[in-house]
Amino acid sequence: MSRIDLICCHPKWKQSIEKIASFERDRIFCKHDPAHLLDVARLAQIDNLERQLGISKELIYATALLHDIGRFQEYLDGTPHDQVSAALAPEILCNCGFSPEETHTICHAIACHRTPGTEAHPNLDGLIYRADKKSRMCLFCPARTQCNWSKEKMNLQIKI
Repeated sequence: MSRIDLICCHPKWKQSIEKIASFERDRIFCKHDPAHLLDVARLAQIDNLERQLGISKELIYATALLHDIGRFQEYLDGTPHDQVSAALAPEILCNCGFSPEETHTICHAIACHRTPGTEAHPNLDGLIYRADKKSRMCLFCPARTQCNWSKEKMNLQIKI
């Protein structure tokens, strides 16, 4: 089994995804489900290839799958989910065979995925930041008029 599959089978990952789903059951805005996580992974990999950054696809997918797993804690008590996700990820990564160096790189990218200025970084941090923002399909969202994202932040065009 690949390390990516191991992440998706890890009890802590599955538990986090289930908790997030329960909090987002009636949410009309963007969700933080496996579809979103995989959208981020795919967009980051496309960006990686287009920019010829040479970042491992496995690191990209691992980071994308873990970047929002702390979202349930943000719903519970307001703790920023990027911080919680970065704190939850090391155990999962270690159990799935990632090295300490890989774990550090992944956790740094998770911790930075909401940090302004990260968008310009030509590394895993920037890939995940950009992909996370581009993954939202605001143009087609029925709740767009109720969303608190600014018009400048919304994805209202298909960019090719």
